[in-house]
Amino acid sequence: MRSKLVAGNWKSNGDLAANEALLGHIRAAAADLQGATCAVCVPYPYLFQARQVLADSTVAWGGQDVSQFGAGAYTGAVTAVMLREFGCRYVLVGHSERRSIYGETNDVVAAKFGAALQAGLTPILCVGETLQERETGAMEQVIAAQLDAVIETKGVAALGSAVVAYEPVWAIGTGKTATPQQAQAAHAFIRARIATHDAALASNLVILYGGSVKAANAGELFAMSDIDGGLIGGAALLAEEFMAICRAAERKQQAPVQV
Repeated sequence: MRSKLVAGNWKSNGDLAANEALLGHIRAAAADLQGATCAVCVPYPYLFQARQVLADSTVAWGGQDVSQFGAGAYTGAVTAVMLREFGCRYVLVGHSERRSIYGETNDVVAAKFGAALQAGLTPILCVGETLQERETGAMEQVIAAQLDAVIETKGVAALGSAVVAYEPVWAIGTGKTATPQQAQAAHAFIRARIATHDAALASNLVILYGGSVKAANAGELFAMSDIDGGLIGGAALLAEEFMAICRAAERKQQAPVQV
């Protein structure tokens, strides 16, 4: 059975005092979590704090982005080796906001993916379509191109050391909602696409859902056969809400899957 992962993405939120309380609550509540991994991806300035609070706990931490370059004259860039030095296990790569706001192309995302792997990090590769792309029937084409950019440059085997997260960009902040069945269909497509290269790898690949997951809908989403956890945005800033989502992932192992 595939492992379960719930990763919180704080985005550009947090302050030292609030972080201390949030991380402390998560650390304590996750201590008896069984069958699911809990992680938080925090802004760069708070990585030291995350390491201090979460060291020797069951909670992993990571970055929200990484440079495709190594050390050198790249002002403002944070390298994968730097993230690793702060104890990061995970790093988000190709998040929809990085693609849409900062113009990251599939090739840039693939390069960042490779840099993360080389440093020993586990990249969480984010893929997904916009509202316009979904409405024009381009969902599969868009996701395929995002996956293929990594597979063609790094090889499909590289995905064996990574996590994939599906983000239905059209269902985030638009008033539209992705049903569990729609989410499952996208996850199934991702797994099938990778299976054309390596069926065993695809079967074992952890694929997260990142479309406004909350405690109220997590159980229904995680019951889907190809959804292995969540990439959590706003709810990750609320300790009890976030841990309720982690508990939903924990319970998936005992519940029959739905298709």
